[in-house]
Amino acid sequence: MSSEVLVPRHNFDSRSVAQAGDPFPPTDAEATFKEGFYPSSGLATAGYRSAKYSPEEWHINNFSTLHQAVTDRNNAERICHDSKTLYKETEAGTLHTQAEGTRHLGERLQHIHFWKSELQRHIEKLVAETDLLLQQKRRLLKSLDATEIPFAIATDNLTCRERRLGPDLVKDRVEEELLKEVELISSIQALLKRTLSQAVNQIKLCNRDEWVSFTQDNLSVAQREEQASVELRLLVERVLQETAEDLRVQCSNVDQAFSQRCLQLTEAKTQLQLHLTQILDQIGAQERNIVSLQQALYDKEAPLRVAQSRLHQRSHRPHMELCRDTPQFSLVGEVGQISQTMSSLQQQLSAARSSLSHLEESRMVLEKDIGCKTHSLLIDRDKCMSHRTRYPTFIALSGY
Repeated sequence: MSSEVLVPRHNFDSRSVAQAGDPFPPTDAEATFKEGFYPSSGLATAGYRSAKYSPEEWHINNFSTLHQAVTDRNNAERICHDSKTLYKETEAGTLHTQAEGTRHLGERLQHIHFWKSELQRHIEKLVAETDLLLQQKRRLLKSLDATEIPFAIATDNLTCRERRLGPDLVKDRVEEELLKEVELISSIQALLKRTLSQAVNQIKLCNRDEWVSFTQDNLSVAQREEQASVELRLLVERVLQETAEDLRVQCSNVDQAFSQRCLQLTEAKTQLQLHLTQILDQIGAQERNIVSLQQALYDKEAPLRVAQSRLHQRSHRPHMELCRDTPQFSLVGEVGQISQTMSSLQQQLSAARSSLSHLEESRMVLEKDIGCKTHSLLIDRDKCMSHRTRYPTFIALSGY
């Protein structure tokens, strides 16, 4: 067994050694020390060697302590310097950031106030515009209601005129104008309904409750809807004026056509009545003529029988007395003349009777035609034109 005793030595600051490096190369003994043990020369010196360092250890430890102190002092100074720099930078950055934040908040606040005032202004304009559009909507409803009476009058006129009789059931100018009026009123009603639907939709879009929470993007929408509302109001105004004017013109055309037709019917009826009077007079004269012809024929029967009786009596004369003497020729001529006269009278009587029959037919035709004209006048003048006096004024269509 070796006489050397290995004892542990006191620890030293290995951190200083590690940071400072190794200034002296370790000997074998120091290598042994680094492993935590060192050799002892024996039991006699064990008490003296256990608590002492070598000079090299003392130098190393001294150097390490000084080096570590310098390093710690430098680190502390660097950290203090970096801390002051960081403090100043962060303080300036914080102040700058806070100032920027304050500035942005101020600008944002100004924008909010600006857009709030803009929104409030447009809301007020939209409220006013919506109220105006509601007035136009009421006007459209009134105008649409006002077309019902003209439509009912026009269709009633057409229905009444279907009851005209005979040749008076003609598609005249009144019929054409009434059909135009019905078509015009129907198209106007369709136009008013479409315009009313647009107005209702626009009123919904301009609902004031929906604009309160709008921002800049929605402000442009509000401006667009406001402009659309203005344009729609102008359209409604133009539609009301134009439809009122169209209805007024067409009503005037129908009234004029009715007046002209009634004038034509009145003139035709007057002419027919005049001819009927003349026909009645002619019928009376023809009837009297027939009576006269009948009387003339009756008056010729007695002279004819006398002449025929004389001829018959003279035919009984004897022998040479039965000769064609002057009386004989006279009687024969008399019978022939009376017979010819009666034949002429009979032909004239037949012609008179035929004429009377034709006159009676003309009378019936004239009376029937006069009845048709009277009936047509009753429809056009007394019913249709009288009904059209209740035609509404078109000021209501274009006014408030």
